[in-house]
Amino acid sequence: MALLNRRQWLGLAALAGGATALSLRPAEIGAPHSAFFARLSKALREAGLNQPTLVIDRERLHANARRVRANLAPGLALRLVNKSLPSLPLLDEVARLTGTHRQMVFNQPYLRLLAEQRPDSDVLLGKPFPVAAAAQLLAQPPRSGFDVPRQVQWLVDSPERLAQYRDLARGQQVALRINLEIDVGLHRGGLPDAAALEQVIALLREEPRLHWSGLMGYDAHTEKIPDVAGSRERARAHVLSTYREHLAALRASGQTPVDGVLTLNTGGSPTYRLHRADGPANEVAVGSALVKPTDFDTPLLADLQAAAWIATPVLKVQGFLAPNGVEPLGQAAQLWDRNQRTAHFIHGGHWLARPASPEGLQASGLIGPSSNQQLFLGSGRQGLRPDDLVFLRPTQSEAVLQQFGDIAVVEGDRVVAMWPVFPARG
Repeated sequence: MALLNRRQWLGLAALAGGATALSLRPAEIGAPHSAFFARLSKALREAGLNQPTLVIDRERLHANARRVRANLAPGLALRLVNKSLPSLPLLDEVARLTGTHRQMVFNQPYLRLLAEQRPDSDVLLGKPFPVAAAAQLLAQPPRSGFDVPRQVQWLVDSPERLAQYRDLARGQQVALRINLEIDVGLHRGGLPDAAALEQVIALLREEPRLHWSGLMGYDAHTEKIPDVAGSRERARAHVLSTYREHLAALRASGQTPVDGVLTLNTGGSPTYRLHRADGPANEVAVGSALVKPTDFDTPLLADLQAAAWIATPVLKVQGFLAPNGVEPLGQAAQLWDRNQRTAHFIHGGHWLARPASPEGLQASGLIGPSSNQQLFLGSGRQGLRPDDLVFLRPTQSEAVLQQFGDIAVVEGDRVVAMWPVFPARG
């Protein structure tokens, strides 16, 4: 057999290189809406919703609420995080399904709204309020019958803040329920060490108007840190040991709740399933998991379903034309990736959300994001035309659910309700 000459070897190498390059070329993907999203689209069309709209599928919401309730360890209560479910009808629906009237509130306007509109609520603050915000609510109490001193637990994270609340209680001659935030490893807030706890205990002893009502230790970091060499298990163990130490120290100091009941809160959507009744806490907080945005696609939440999307109309569909100045790059990108051949310009965009349906849409690397007319590229297999709807899945629920006005609630193939949302607040 004759040996190959140099030119033949180079030819074979070129062919091999070309074959390798072709094997790395992105596969052409994309498909029209699935039956589920076609149903949502039909419901929105028939309801005359042709602007960017936040959509909740009621059946999935109900399934998630039932699943969360079933997942709760016996003996643990549930507290709803209202910034993550920022709509009174949405909170009502979930509260009914899960059997709770406990809510966690994160700012004074939402606290006042809840107190006025849902006066039977049991409220624990989710972050410390400036004392001026508490003073304002106490000076102008709700007219609904909501009893601020009895139904609100003020979150305190330092001896200095507790001293401010002591002065407020004295000045307004009112008793305040004080829930102590403890740092269980996130290091974002809370009492940092035993010395701070001792100062807090001393202040509580000195002021009869300050009533210790419990503890709050937020532990979402345990599921977000890299799981290297058992780091998550160590972080989880640290949460429990720190919580137990603080609780034991407070009990040993003689601190007891005025009504005999402690609110010992922990957890959050990422971690609620980790807690058991034999742990130090007696309730967990859950919010976002009930609608499950993409940030909550974790193993511990695998049994929950996405229930919220942004639906927005397509304004224009055409072959992708790269902007002037980068035409060669655009042509090269389309030759390499067939999923960049068709341009879809949508109504609005640049939300904290990712394309969900139809399958195979992607942002352009040549044109930046736009809040006015976002560009999504695709293969064309999506079959979209102007006025068709694109669905995006939020990455989080807080703030995003409030960007579109009333939430469209779909059940079956109909929009059955429009739920107003809280005014946007930090």
